[in-house]
Amino acid sequence: MPDNNQKISIQNLPDLLTVKEVAELLRVSVLTIKRWGKRGKLPAIRINSRGDRRYKKEAVLWLIGVQQKSA
Repeated sequence: MPDNNQKISIQNLPDLLTVKEVAELLRVSVLTIKRWGKRGKLPAIRINSRGDRRYKKEAVLWLIGVQQKSA
């Protein structure tokens, strides 16, 4: 499996993040992110027929206390 050397950082976040990306950014486990979703702390968007989770960039930034600049 190829190693992805690109680290996720606040400066280059995509609009929707995967469970793994959020976990890496917040330095918690994937299971913790899923638990937070169930508790409403970090709501997930379900995509495709498998129901994969995606998280809005704004929700992740809000969780860590980063306010986005309005345009």
